[in-house]
Order: sequence, then C-alpha cells, then structure tokens
Amino acid sequence: MILRSETARIETKRLILREDRASDFDAFAGFVADADFARYIGGEPMSRSEAWRTFAYGIGHWVLRGYGFWAVERKEDGVYLGRVGMTNPEGWPGLEVGWSIGKPYWGHGYATEAGREAIDYAFRTQPVDRIISTIAPENSASQAVAMKLGESLGGRIELQVHGRPCLVDVWSIDRAEWQRRKTA
Repeated sequence: MILRSETARIETKRLILREDRASDFDAFAGFVADADFARYIGGEPMSRSEAWRTFAYGIGHWVLRGYGFWAVERKEDGVYLGRVGMTNPEGWPGLEVGWSIGKPYWGHGYATEAGREAIDYAFRTQPVDRIISTIAPENSASQAVAMKLGESLGGRIELQVHGRPCLVDVWSIDRAEWQRRKTA
C-alpha cells in the first residue's frame, strides 16, 4: 500500500492542476448539487455531506494509491473549475482518468486540456498498458472529450457510483496508441 500525500502539480497553457484545498469545497459542493451536472456522475445531485465524502475520497486517493484527482484552476483568474485525474477504487475495471468540470465552465475545452495531461501523467508514472474512462451512455460531451483524447469506445458495464448502480460505457486508450499520438 502506498501512503503518500504529495499531489503532483501540472501546468498547461490555461490551467493549473493542483492539490485540493478546503477553499475549493464550496464550489465543488455547488457543482455536484446541480442536477444537470450530477446526472452523469451517479444520477442524483449530492447533499453537502455526500459532496464532502466525495471530495475527501479524491484527496485520500493520493494517500492510498499515489495518484488521484487534481483541482483544476484557471490560470488567468484562479477560479476553481472542477476536478480531473486518476481513480482506481477497489473493484474498478482499471485505472481511470476522469473529468468533472463545473457546469458554468462547460464548452471551453478545459476537460480535454486537463484530461490530456492526466493521461500523459498516468502513462508516465503508472505501470499500466491501458487507461479507461467510464462515461454515461447519454453523456455526449464527455464522449467527445474521450475521442479527442484518443480513447475508443469499448463495452458497457454496471458500476456502483456513490452507492448507486450506474450503467457506463468504458472508453480506453492503450499505451501503444498513446505513444503513437505523442510522436505524431
């Protein structure tokens, strides 16, 4: 078991991927309480206490696995946009890179920009041959992000998300495809 609490910091042209801070929680709780946002990550809006558990889970993942979700901060003004990163809870079908950007910031390419860095970091630091993303079948925006990141649609499975059954499509990219895209 890895017991590490240091969160890697990554910068892109427009974003900073950094550790979560207590000051991020109110924005995060607001995002996950929104029905449009929540329909794709478990189906139901979260209460503040559910949001807290989810927020803490993301931080704890860094300690237990040595990787996790980053807070996504916009460089130009320091605004917290959401979370992007890696997860692999007990019983998950593989190492996942996921993204959850707050509804006010949808449509600006932030998920793609941060997701690309998360996949690069995952392949550079983790001994895996494949990265997955689990996406709700009706979430066309996240499917478009997955395609931009080079992922391909695989099978459909049922997962437990926030204690509820959730049908998801498994998208993935293997290491060879990632390396091919990096050199292209």
